[in-house]
Parts: sequence; C-alpha cells; structure tokens
Amino acid sequence: MLDIKLIREQTELVKQGLKRKGVKPEGLDALLALDSERRNLIQEVDGLKANRNKANDAISQAKKQGKSSDALINDMKSISQKIGNIDTKVVEICDKIGNIIYNIPNIPDKSAPDGSGANSNKVAREWGKTPKFPFKPKDHIELGTKLGWISFEKAAKLSGSGFALFQGEGARLVRALMSFMLDLHTKKHGYREVWPPALVNRASMTGTGQLPKMEEDMYRVKDDDLFLIPTAEVPVSNIHRDEILNEKDLPIKYVAYSPCFRREAGSYGKDTRGLSRVHQFDKVELVKFVKPEDSLNELESLVKDAEEVLQLLELPYRALLLCAGDLSFSAAKCYDLEVYAPGMDKWFEVSSCSAFGDFQARRMNIKYKSEKTGKSQLVHTLNGSGVAFARTILCLLENHQQADGSIKIPAALKPYLS
Repeated sequence: MLDIKLIREQTELVKQGLKRKGVKPEGLDALLALDSERRNLIQEVDGLKANRNKANDAISQAKKQGKSSDALINDMKSISQKIGNIDTKVVEICDKIGNIIYNIPNIPDKSAPDGSGANSNKVAREWGKTPKFPFKPKDHIELGTKLGWISFEKAAKLSGSGFALFQGEGARLVRALMSFMLDLHTKKHGYREVWPPALVNRASMTGTGQLPKMEEDMYRVKDDDLFLIPTAEVPVSNIHRDEILNEKDLPIKYVAYSPCFRREAGSYGKDTRGLSRVHQFDKVELVKFVKPEDSLNELESLVKDAEEVLQLLELPYRALLLCAGDLSFSAAKCYDLEVYAPGMDKWFEVSSCSAFGDFQARRMNIKYKSEKTGKSQLVHTLNGSGVAFARTILCLLENHQQADGSIKIPAALKPYLS
C-alpha cells in the first residue's frame, strides 16, 4: 500500500500517479480527512494521558499527606473514560482508513511510459525471427490433440471448460520444463529454490495486493478462508512477512515452481481457446527482496533471467515496457515478454516482470536493518514469471512444428526428455 505520509505530504503527486494509471483519485480527500481526524484525536489522547499522570501523582501526594483523594480519583476516572472513548474512535477511524488505502493502487515509476492500452506499450527489444513454414502452420490445439499430448475434451469432462489434461509426452514435457527452468535459475542465475504451499491465507493474499481488490478472480476455500494461489508470488513474497532482514543478505532471490489457479472472471470477450487462457496452469516464479536503490537495476536483471528461458527454448519474443495505464494494481514498473505463435498468428504473454517499490513490503511489513545507520527501512520487492508453462507450451508446439505434425524439441530440453 502507499505510505500515508506520502499521500498527506505529496497529495498532488499521488493524484497524478493514479491518473497516469487510469484510476480516478477518488477516496483520497476522504482518506486525508480521516487521517487528520485520527492525528488530532491521538494528540488529544496524549494530552489527556499527561493530565491523568498528573492526577495520579496528586492522588499519591494526597494519600501521603493523609488528605482525601476522592475528588482526584473521580477526575482520573473521568479522564480514563475519555481516553477509552477516544481510543475506540481511533480504532474505528483506522479501520476506515485501512478500507480505503488497501484499495488504492501503486503509482507508476517515472520511467514507465504514459498511455493506456497495448498501443502505448514500448518494445524494449526483440529476439529471434518469426518462423516461415513451407506449409500452413497448425495451431497448438490441432497439434496437441493429434499427437495425443493434450486433451481439452477429457479435461472438460473432469473439471469443465478452461482446463487442459496433459498426457504421455505432453505430461513429460510439462515435467521437463519445470526441471529445465528450475535448474537454469538455481545453477546459473543464483536463485534459491523453494516449494511453497498452493493454499494461502487472507493475510498472504492481502500482502501482495490480490486482496481486497481482486477477490472475485480468486478460487477460495470458504470453510477455511484459504485461497488457491494465483501465482507462487503470493506465498514466496510472504516468506519474510513481519521480519527485519539483514542488509548483508540482500538481495534475496527465490525461485519456485507451483500450479496456479485463476477464475479469469474478467476474461469475457477474450480469446480463451486451448491453452491461451486456462483456470489452472504451471509456472516457475522469480521473487526478489532488494535495497531500494537497487530496485530498478534488479528488475532489468530479472527480466534478462526470464528472457534466457525463451532464448534457450528457441522462441521468438519481444520485451514490452508497459505503459502506466497497463500496469497491474501493485506494480510501479513492468516488462511483459510476449512470444509469437504462428498457428494462431498472435503474440502471447508468457512472463510479466514487475517492480513494486515498497508497496508490497509495507503491506507485508518486511524491512531490513541498515548497517550504516542501524535503522530499519522497507525493502523493495520484485517478481516475474520465469516462465508460465501453458502459453509457453502453446508457442513451443506452434513454433517447432514440422510438416508431418511432429514437434522438434529444442536442444536445451532434450536432456530432460531423454
């Protein structure tokens, strides 16, 4: 969440940031009014507590002198009652402030380009050439079905629409991708591997910004108030919730494989064919905890780590720097990696790499202690897909298809499929 001090002292900066993100700065004035009331009440309570201390001293003095302290005791009781009433009001105001501020998105970094929509995103770089086939390329649905690698029909029988069943070599491909990506990120890029739970509590979802804003897009286990994770970002980012880290340990870099679950409640009208948009998919996620001054450089490094996956899989891609209006709720800056799929003649996002500043860290209360000052301050968090499987498999099948419908396996994957 945003710093209330930032909102209070640089209100216009925050309003302009929200406007760049395409969000009306509604609620800021109400928030500031509540914040002012809260601060005034706290100041009043501090004065009353000082008076109560004086009354307590006077009572003690009166008792030592053998004088009646009944009037003083009554005064102190009255002061205590006022303090209690104000404290109750402060709690109520803090709840109202929380309800507003937890729904205010992060503001864009100044390096995020202005605009909204795909046309305003900037192509930072491109890699590889889109394939030219001497035959009409098939889409992944036809390829995967004929090979017997993917069955959407059986998945629909088991779960409903928006799911995929991988079988035989298709299932082996999923397992190979998991091992390949985890090995690359741990052995070459220096991430520490973790295997997180697939169910998390409300605090974890709130910490990374999925709640309260996007609850309708999540799968919730109602009896336990737990959520199926939409990405491993959620459990991994919360590993250090309510902790103070050592500066010498930063940056901390984690990589995790997990299944991911999304209701895709807002996907009406979008292309949902095959693997392009599914409710359950696998992903390898990269998460970083860094010092504020290193944040944007660490984002560039994270993007390069994700790009190497696509390069080794021999997939033509482009890295897009997202405009302010296309940023997610929590992101301050973001790159999307999109791979071209010749069978569907479309570009598909397979990775989104974001820097959040201290937005998530403030919600999760993750700090580090400065070796120079000895003081604690919020870390910056980053995360990115390294990469998502479903659309990557879609693009693998379509880019590496042969005339006879077989699939040429990239050299980097062959050791995992032998």
